[in-house]
Amino acid sequence: MFRKMRRIKQQISDEECIRVLKEQPRGVLSMLGDDGYPYGIPLDHLYMEDGHIYFHGAKEGHKIDAISGCDKVSYCVYDQGYRKEGEWALNINSVVVFGRIRIVEDEEKKKEICIKLLKKFSDDEAYIEHEMKNAFPRVNCLELIPEHMTGKLVCES
Repeated sequence: MFRKMRRIKQQISDEECIRVLKEQPRGVLSMLGDDGYPYGIPLDHLYMEDGHIYFHGAKEGHKIDAISGCDKVSYCVYDQGYRKEGEWALNINSVVVFGRIRIVEDEEKKKEICIKLLKKFSDDEAYIEHEMKNAFPRVNCLELIPEHMTGKLVCES
């Protein structure tokens, strides 16, 4: 069903893909948008131990309309990269996850996701409490259930 990676020598392990997903704060979620046009949007994400990827956002808009029409999505994340000593080229690990996405309905799960996302970016408990009190009622959480994942190390040169 899913294509094999063409440049197999550059493929990274599933463990390395998960490391990138855990460590990097954001990526691009791609969906089937209006009139069949691709719609990609940068989002913060949370990779949880269940192997699913979670997002937060508004309860309405282009993203929600798109996933309501087609729940198949892809999510791309890449790391900061590194340079080998004496070389100019950047070496970057990238990960692409294909799967199905859905709205999280369970309120306790939504709270857990939002708190963990907030803690990913801030350790200010007063700020986290404020956001949960004021913004949480307006938040939607999404769950990406992976069906296929690939990653590779690419050198810019």
